[in-house]
Amino acid sequence: MKIMIKNALLLTSLAWAGISFAQTNAKVGTTTDADADKQSQKADGDISYGDVQIPDIKTAQAGVDNSAINSIEKDGKRYTTLSLSNYAKQVNEAVWSPNMRTNTAMTVKIQALLDWNHASPGPIDGGWGMNSKKALLNFQKIKGLPTTGKMDQATWNALTANIPNDQPVIVSYTLTKDDINGKYSALPAGAEARSKLKSLHYENIQEMLGERFHMDVAYLKLLNKNAKYQAGETITVINTGNNHKGRVTNVVVDRNDKVLYAYNGNKLVAAYPTTIGGSATSTPGGKYKIVNKIKMPHYKATVNRDNEATKKSYILPPGPNSPVGIVWMGLSRPSYGIHGSPVPEGISRQASLGCVRLTNWDVLELYANIDNNATVEIK
Repeated sequence: MKIMIKNALLLTSLAWAGISFAQTNAKVGTTTDADADKQSQKADGDISYGDVQIPDIKTAQAGVDNSAINSIEKDGKRYTTLSLSNYAKQVNEAVWSPNMRTNTAMTVKIQALLDWNHASPGPIDGGWGMNSKKALLNFQKIKGLPTTGKMDQATWNALTANIPNDQPVIVSYTLTKDDINGKYSALPAGAEARSKLKSLHYENIQEMLGERFHMDVAYLKLLNKNAKYQAGETITVINTGNNHKGRVTNVVVDRNDKVLYAYNGNKLVAAYPTTIGGSATSTPGGKYKIVNKIKMPHYKATVNRDNEATKKSYILPPGPNSPVGIVWMGLSRPSYGIHGSPVPEGISRQASLGCVRLTNWDVLELYANIDNNATVEIK
């Protein structure tokens, strides 16, 4: 269903204003639950069980393609605010007020502000779905505000307190030759075929740009409907904020909230939406320690786990489309860990194979701030 940006999200935007409404899928550029279900099949394919391989670190990193990590971590800082569309200008200039009319520009700005303040909404998509609602509530928890889950003046003031008035949400980005010449191609669905590849790379440039700019791919495409994705071409993207740089000493993963809460001692400093094990592969509750941290992990995938006659295992190469994404942080309970995801749009919607999944950019942020032996409580 095609929806014009200027008219969409009248219903979905009402949520941040504190008005109740029935759930709707009429969202600008967002991934629906049905889409997420289809994409979750891509995440795990025919895999029924798996485990990350923990090799000698020096040997493991030799020859590993880190381009996906570099793409996300450098954040694509070659921005301008020239030649922006009227829609982009409306987003950048939006200022919340108690009696304002709901609009998509304000929705996108709130999502970006939440992202900048480390209350992650997951992929920014212009819609007010479950992850955006949780992010607003989590931001209020971080700042010690009343946890209403509704936008109010105190929450707006806190969201913008440390943000320069002229910091744009939507910017122009000029594609480089490196962007265009990345390793992109369709990946096979089965574990056996994937095990024969050198990397589980991005399948297309839009997927790479979505992760770099913390965007739902459908929303990226909507903002750039006429883009040819050529070197030197300017596209419209989200201006990603600075990563959280404070220490994380312990985390709490709440299975009901589907949120990973990051603490420095008793102080909540960040919160990330998460996918946790489903009914068939439930994530065990309890307190654990982080025992290893690996970027670009290899993954041992098992298919037909419950059939001894046909059960097989394959070692999958690393990459952003690995079942564990680009980061693994193993727990003191064997075979369980915190890791990335090949389908960021499915976070909080799909089920995992028993572990704790974050978007690749959120798990990189956590990885940078947490050490081995940190406590992980799953409840």
